[in-house]
Amino acid sequence: MSRICEITGKSVITGNRVSHSNIKTKRRFYPNLQTKKFYVPEEDAWITLKVSTQGIRNINKKGIMACLKDAEKMGLIRL
Repeated sequence: MSRICEITGKSVITGNRVSHSNIKTKRRFYPNLQTKKFYVPEEDAWITLKVSTQGIRNINKKGIMACLKDAEKMGLIRL
């Protein structure tokens, strides 16, 4: 599976690893993804999402249904 947050859309970005002698080689920066279960009271069901820690903070702040609707608008998930 790809390393993309299902709520925020954060994904892998690339950059350079820079040595002490200033030699640059390509590297990847991975998002801090967690697999987490959330309870959706509107559907009376548990859902499992792969979310970044920023996505977990958004869910705690706005609520799970608001975040799911936003993610659906962005085209990240289908409800």
